[in-house]
Amino acid sequence: MSTAGKPVPSRYAGLTRDELAALVPELLLLGQLIDRAGMAFCLEAFGREVMTRIAIEEWAGASPIYTRRMQRALDFVGTDVITIFKGLQLDIGAPPQFMDFRYEVQDRWHGTFHLDHCGALLDVEPLGEDYVRAMCHDIEDPTFDATAVATNPRARMRPIHRPPRTPADRHPHCAWEVVIDADSPEVEPIPALAQVQRTAAAALALADIDPGDPGRSDYAGVLVSDLDFQGFSHSALARVADEVVLQMHLLNLSFHLAVRARAPDAAGFDRIARRQAIGHAGVAAQRLFRALALPDTPEGAARVLELHPIMNPAGYVDLQRKGATLHVSASPAHRDGAWVAFCSPAAPAVLQAAVRAVDPHLDVQVCGTDTDWSATVIRTGHAAREADEVKVTKFSRGAAFEFESRRSLPLTVL
Repeated sequence: MSTAGKPVPSRYAGLTRDELAALVPELLLLGQLIDRAGMAFCLEAFGREVMTRIAIEEWAGASPIYTRRMQRALDFVGTDVITIFKGLQLDIGAPPQFMDFRYEVQDRWHGTFHLDHCGALLDVEPLGEDYVRAMCHDIEDPTFDATAVATNPRARMRPIHRPPRTPADRHPHCAWEVVIDADSPEVEPIPALAQVQRTAAAALALADIDPGDPGRSDYAGVLVSDLDFQGFSHSALARVADEVVLQMHLLNLSFHLAVRARAPDAAGFDRIARRQAIGHAGVAAQRLFRALALPDTPEGAARVLELHPIMNPAGYVDLQRKGATLHVSASPAHRDGAWVAFCSPAAPAVLQAAVRAVDPHLDVQVCGTDTDWSATVIRTGHAAREADEVKVTKFSRGAAFEFESRRSLPLTVL
């Protein structure tokens, strides 16, 4: 277990530098899929308008916190457009390539970006224009500003053009301008932000980056078109991986706040939160398993769980693995009510979704209490069917998205 003042070494530090460079964009994409795992159940329970409000509060309650954390971690704290764009490149709301942001900087206080590919748009366009407007207008306006306010409360992101697309195949998918005007009134944070800020996740201390480690240890200096994760040092990549996982937890905790405020009772909240956890667990496990080329054995599935966002960062979730068995103890994540709080001997479905994503013949045997338990991955003689919650999450093209190799080109000169 950790406190804000005592960082615990990253669980990701056991991976190689190449493995970490492959892992970080995967984690960024998995953060985006949290919404795909949860919003369908909000729509079912509350309808489209309330679902839209939940999405706004979810992102606006978390992104200012995790944006500032990443700025500090990689030493690019600032107040200008360049800082905003660097933050977006390391934000689960803008995973590389799937949400293909292309940036231009006119000066420190003016810039533009457009999306050559918006995976989120392609996910919702089949649902109709009302859903496109909800995402690209109702949700993006306040949440883009909430992200910008982490850098400068006078920053504004405003559309140049955006969907619904006219014509239907219009490219780029959208374009935005970013302006920081000293005369603009400051954006006010939503009340949920203060609540999320009080969580253990928000204050969690992580291991420092070793400046002597070979490779890049920060993102100070010029803005680049595409981050070259291969160029970062091993310790920097481990820290970024932990920060990205914390982004997921903060977003999930903010999601919980928004759902709990609207659910008719505790059972109604639990149903939505648990189903979201199951869906995300399965898709995340499948992508991690493939990205890291792990074996489809009980031990390999236990390793997937050890590296899964549910069980990280190490200082947030108290976990030990030996072979195919995981031992989990009470931790800050339990106190926050994070994903691991939905895993127990009485509720193994989240863990089952994860191991069955590795091989549908796998299962887990869980024993202990709600906060102190052991889970052993076993192989059975039959293939379990994929959970409905995982199928819902796989509606997103992000579940099967493939990254491509790109060159990292400088966009600014300092």
